[in-house]
Amino acid sequence: MTENGYTFDADKAKDGCIAWIRRFFEENGKGCNAVLGISGGKDSSVTAALCAAALGKDHVIGVLMPNGEQADIDMAHLLCDHLDIRKVIVNIKDAVEGLKNAIPFELSDQSVINLPPRIRMATVYAVSQSNNGRVANTCNLSEDWVGYSTRYGDAAGDFSPLANLTVQEVKAIGRVLGLPTALVDKTPSDGLCGKTDEDNLGFTYATLDRYIRTGEIDDPAVKELIDKKHRANAFKLKPMPGYDPGIKRSI
Repeated sequence: MTENGYTFDADKAKDGCIAWIRRFFEENGKGCNAVLGISGGKDSSVTAALCAAALGKDHVIGVLMPNGEQADIDMAHLLCDHLDIRKVIVNIKDAVEGLKNAIPFELSDQSVINLPPRIRMATVYAVSQSNNGRVANTCNLSEDWVGYSTRYGDAAGDFSPLANLTVQEVKAIGRVLGLPTALVDKTPSDGLCGKTDEDNLGFTYATLDRYIRTGEIDDPAVKELIDKKHRANAFKLKPMPGYDPGIKRSI
């Protein structure tokens, strides 16, 4: 793939990521399963396909988590069927509504939007711990760069195959992995507020990816918006801070 001023070798990146996943499991869970939430979008599709290639399809478990009715749930089923991986279906609607009703005040709009992904991640970890698993984070570099993820929701996980890959690069890897076009090129949406990712962000992923990789951008206003989002969300990419009393450790 050559565009936006730089060249990306999708085959090389795919092979490197598969090898990296194998090393991670050798060092952090030999014989364990990769467990991940499946939305039917490019990120969960590519992550699942990479894990299946690295570990074998019998060591990958996809967790489908509709919140009541999910219009595009067929895409999640398509991915699991295409890869022939195990799938667990958990409808989180009762959990979401139960928690909303149990909190003794009205939640902010953003709290309501972020509640389902946090419950989904708790669900994925429950499935993982009960099935000798390690949880795959499915966020990509582009989303992480501007904070387009839910802290302790989809941003959580034990390993993150796509963390250093932009949206365009993830899609390129999806193509060389032979994933269905409907999954690779599905319009990205958070599935929470009814808008596409790009509507919410205010710029396209192609523009963001070019800026990340080359530093080039045509619209100064978009550059300012991207930089503002990056600064405001930089804390999400750092380890949790903690007070240091200055006492030496013995080990």
